[in-house]
Amino acid sequence: MRRIAHAPLAAIFAVGLSIALGGCSSLGPNTVVRDRADYIGAIADSWKEQMLANIVRIRYGDAPVFVDVSSVISSYALQTEVLASGVKSLDVPGNLISLGANATYVDKPTITYTPLTGDQFTKSLLRPIPPESLFSLIQAGYPADFVLQATVEALNGIYNRTSGGGGRARPPSPEFKPLIEALRRLQSTGVLGLRLKKTAAGEVTLVFFPNNPSPEQQRDIQFVAQTLKLKPDHDEIVLEFGAVQRNPNELAVLSRSLSEILIELAAGIQVPANDVAAGRTYPGIPVGPDMPASDRPFVRIRSGDTRPSDPYVAINYHRHWYWIDDADFASKRAFSFLMLFFSLAQTGIISHQPVVTIPAN
Repeated sequence: MRRIAHAPLAAIFAVGLSIALGGCSSLGPNTVVRDRADYIGAIADSWKEQMLANIVRIRYGDAPVFVDVSSVISSYALQTEVLASGVKSLDVPGNLISLGANATYVDKPTITYTPLTGDQFTKSLLRPIPPESLFSLIQAGYPADFVLQATVEALNGIYNRTSGGGGRARPPSPEFKPLIEALRRLQSTGVLGLRLKKTAAGEVTLVFFPNNPSPEQQRDIQFVAQTLKLKPDHDEIVLEFGAVQRNPNELAVLSRSLSEILIELAAGIQVPANDVAAGRTYPGIPVGPDMPASDRPFVRIRSGDTRPSDPYVAINYHRHWYWIDDADFASKRAFSFLMLFFSLAQTGIISHQPVVTIPAN
């Protein structure tokens, strides 16, 4: 109780009313910029950690488990209450005024998680990435040598290296590395093209070369044609899924599934030596300073007993830390491509109803 001399009651109630009305202003527009940045950052970081965790799980013989964030619904509430009461005493000079205020702010997001299971899991992880999607990436500017090395098992019978564990290791065909390097040079000079052509049987993807190439381009085109057993007079090459071509103007692409790509990445993890000695996992690829860059794991995943100070992404698994160094740009770029490949593998999948919805109070 506070004594305020000569304070008009009407003025006090006017102040209280203005405070209450001010609390009724809209919260939504003021939260868009902040929430969008915060949620994007949180979802992106959790997606990277989930992908790295599944790569490590595969290396140790565990099954990968993916959970999508299907939706984020954020609701806000701001409730304000102002109380004012006064007594005018005829016997005592002045007024007796009692003021009170109460404000409640509620931020209650609802996040929906959808595990990848059943048919959706099969289509996302076990179905090979369509060859036209891979060459669309190349046409969009992604390096042809990296895209093909990461996602292709064979091009017209020319096989890529397989370094996965469990007896799957296989050296590459001698022509594979020169082939993807020639395709990279043709891509960098704008020679390698891609277009879609509709036929009676459906839509066909075509790869083509220019009519008037330079001498350097012509040498690469001839090398690619000879290596892939393509006829030189065919400017348009039809993309097909498979290991061996059926026609001289066909490029048979045996692409990998996302599961096979994850197995390749898992094989390159630098696992602790005591885990190998204990039989928890298989020995990895020995990486030495003289090892050619093309033979190194294209995502270098390190391990240790303590969390690194500044990782690009890091997870803890069975009391060990696994991470990608933030200063390793090549590994970060390759890991980001992997996220893109995952999106390509999910193309055309109809999402199921959400399984788990958690109100985060």
